[in-house]
Amino acid sequence: MNREANRPAARSAAPTFSPLYRQIKDFLIASLEQGEWGPGDAIPSEGELAQRFNVSQGTVRKAIDEMAAENLLVRRQGKGTFVSTHSDPRSFYRFLRLLPDDGVAVQSVSNPFLCETVPASPEVAGVLGLQPADPVIHVKRLLSFSGQTVVFDQIYLLAELFSGLTLEALRAGERSLYSLFESDFGVRMINAEEHLRAVAADAESAGHLGVAVGAPLLLVERTAYTYGNKPVEWRRGLYCTEKHYYRNDLG
Repeated sequence: MNREANRPAARSAAPTFSPLYRQIKDFLIASLEQGEWGPGDAIPSEGELAQRFNVSQGTVRKAIDEMAAENLLVRRQGKGTFVSTHSDPRSFYRFLRLLPDDGVAVQSVSNPFLCETVPASPEVAGVLGLQPADPVIHVKRLLSFSGQTVVFDQIYLLAELFSGLTLEALRAGERSLYSLFESDFGVRMINAEEHLRAVAADAESAGHLGVAVGAPLLLVERTAYTYGNKPVEWRRGLYCTEKHYYRNDLG
């Protein structure tokens, strides 16, 4: 008896179903990625978008609500809906969660001191989806709060997206790095994933942060993504938490 013949045929994979509002969301994200609406621009009204996609206004509203929750769009009462931008002061603390012990947020001062193109190490290549030795831009900088150096960042960027980035450009003005990347290179950081762990200061980080070799530091490794969930930046930040703490809101 052929047991194989009596086995039921394997079921084919069921097609993936995407709710209509998610399909509209995907269309809107594609429009953002293609530059139809740039950072800070107003997008069409819900009614106009409903006509464009031939769906109900409620479906459009649900898509926009989800995009607003993900910081892709910003609703402004009485003015409309706008593409989120890193130039908005309200976005400053979205990616920088370090606060002084008194909990009062203060503006950080960025001091970049290295910007060079280097071959990607296997670790950097793995995170950014490159081949080892592919070119990446390596940036080193210090962040100070109220005159105290608190963060030593090493940042790796896709060279193809940030061609022409210089140390002079990084030092110019008071924009955040993400605002500079958005305005000068058209690369917007949409979301990020972070890994945190406790480490001991090595000689380089100890020298920059003014602590003893072996002193405890907080290592924050961040991968930042642009549209399409494409990784474009990996940074290793060493944080001195003697007078500061890392805050993360849950819920």
